[in-house]
Amino acid sequence: MSKADLILEKKRHGEKIVAITAYDAPTARIEAEAGVDIILVGDSVGVNVLGYSHEREVTLADMAHHIAAVRRGAPEAYLMGDLPYATYDTPEMALASARLLRDAGADCVKFEGAQPGLVAALVSEGFDVCGHLGLESQHQDVKRRQGKTAAAAAKLYDDALAGDAAGQKFLVLELVPQELAGRITRAIKSATIGIGAGPQTDGQVLVVNDLAGVTTREFKHNRRYGQVSAALRDAVSAYANEVRNGAFPEAQHAFHMAEDERAAFEAWIAKRG
Repeated sequence: MSKADLILEKKRHGEKIVAITAYDAPTARIEAEAGVDIILVGDSVGVNVLGYSHEREVTLADMAHHIAAVRRGAPEAYLMGDLPYATYDTPEMALASARLLRDAGADCVKFEGAQPGLVAALVSEGFDVCGHLGLESQHQDVKRRQGKTAAAAAKLYDDALAGDAAGQKFLVLELVPQELAGRITRAIKSATIGIGAGPQTDGQVLVVNDLAGVTTREFKHNRRYGQVSAALRDAVSAYANEVRNGAFPEAQHAFHMAEDERAAFEAWIAKRG
């Protein structure tokens, strides 16, 4: 049974799936040790790590670089990687992009929007595919809730069924009403992973920077489980103060030359004048 099938078994048994983003090896190692089911190397790396102003700025090279780093930190984990903006406009582009991410270490590729033809093309070439409906950060300038009207909800529902029929294994539902997310979850074989989609999805995903308090932004869909930014700021401030006042380093933080080597060195210095 594949890694993906093992995760899909959780849906069949009513067990919740835990997904979280990571962008580097140390974070991935910690997440793997914590026992998460899926690590997502998302295009959110752009605004959370690389300092970009929008997800559209993320490149395939960026994604491959960070997927490889995460794979080194979590060699046994199930990794999803985002296909970045404008790298899956055609089936041929999607396949070439997906191969690059797979070579970097991704087990599954994810892309935004209702494109069952792309799903089918990727699946036919042996790729695990994760769809993404609702808020599409790459394609929507204003990040707001989706599927608020009956007509919009119906379209998302049909889009989810189409992706499922095409063979996707997972489906991220972002910022959609929980009633819609529940309906979709019950209607498809794919495992649904919610973010801002309520508790009825098969699993949840959050951005690690948001849940750990690395970022200071507040989101309705997020819960802070830590205050990493404040802790790191306090640590750096304490270090800076101790360097400036001479409290660091202390004797135990340094080492000495062996006495005979020190004497030889001092003799050499003396000869140099």
